[in-house]
Amino acid sequence: MRVEGLDRLIKEHPFFRDMDAAACETIAGCAANERFNIGDYVFREGGAADKFYLIRQGTIALEIHVPGKDSIIVDTLETGAILGWAWLVPPYRWTYDARAITLCRMVSLDAHCLRGKYETDHTLAKELFKRFIPVMAKRLEATRQRMIEKAQARSGGAGKGG
Repeated sequence: MRVEGLDRLIKEHPFFRDMDAAACETIAGCAANERFNIGDYVFREGGAADKFYLIRQGTIALEIHVPGKDSIIVDTLETGAILGWAWLVPPYRWTYDARAITLCRMVSLDAHCLRGKYETDHTLAKELFKRFIPVMAKRLEATRQRMIEKAQARSGGAGKGG
């Protein structure tokens, strides 16, 4: 019964919209419900990337730690977003901190479990990768833009180049 509920939550999440029902059931076998309160860290930079998350409710800040300074928020993720792609890329370490800035309810997916499943199910692997690659590109671009903004602020707000 637990898997049925998680299966439904996965199928209803925008990230998995239109995914084959059997693939969603397979993924649900690696899923769990999680809750994070305001200020809780979902994960920390450098830690083992052993899960990824479907944000069902709430807002998460992705932050880069800057030694001796305040962290830089490089992106904010809200209800309907996906959190975490480092579980796909060895050495499977987080490159950001992820902190709840509101109460967050999420479905977590165990990375070890999923990697084991997609190693033997290449259709599942293809479905996951085609959904994650745009997420990765968007996050990298958001980080790039935030770093440009920070550099411009430090240099007195010089205009953007083409």
